[in-house]
Amino acid sequence: MQEKIYTIPVNEAFEQSENGCPFCLLFKRLDEIELDLILGASMMEPDIRILTNKKGFCPTHFTKMFYRKNRLSLALMLESHLDELKDDIKIGGFLSKNIGTKPIERISRLEESCYVCGRINEKIDKMFATAIYLYKNENEFVNKFNAQKMFCLPHYKKLLETASKSLDKKLYDQFVKDTDKIVSGYLAELKEDVSWFCKKFDYRYENEPWGNAKNSVERSIQFLSGPVELN
Repeated sequence: MQEKIYTIPVNEAFEQSENGCPFCLLFKRLDEIELDLILGASMMEPDIRILTNKKGFCPTHFTKMFYRKNRLSLALMLESHLDELKDDIKIGGFLSKNIGTKPIERISRLEESCYVCGRINEKIDKMFATAIYLYKNENEFVNKFNAQKMFCLPHYKKLLETASKSLDKKLYDQFVKDTDKIVSGYLAELKEDVSWFCKKFDYRYENEPWGNAKNSVERSIQFLSGPVELN
């Protein structure tokens, strides 16, 4: 397989995902990269500051930035963000109709946006497209694809959506069968593990081995939700 720069991260994720979803692995890597950038050099770039003032950050990324080392960078971004919001959420004049409309609309837009999420989503969309391109054109990647242990449900959906736009009917049908085999197989195994986890709390099974059931709750959440962090 002749590697191109844009195919390297996808190939590496499919080689290194072990028992997890390769796209969750890609998401986590992108998350780390974007957090490093926004708390590093990007933070001082005027065009980036305009975007962070406009889009803000979701609660998850605010929390992650808070617990990283560069608290000053976060404070500087908050300073300009709060300064801009001061005007954005100021109510209209008391003679205006619906004087509370302005803050409602601005806060609603803020709740639906996150600078870091937007950056990650844009890049991971391209990685889904790259995976489908590789499936279509590289037999070696098809083997890597079919060797995957699982895809989480959100990324399973995204795979099917992306493939439906890029593959002809014959190849799409084969792609759906390959992907379904992976997801259905993992779901059946997961269900058994969760059932055994529940039984282990019955005194009749307390001396039986755990098998693969001990972390089945965590794996179930990750399967259902995607790249969540469980501490």
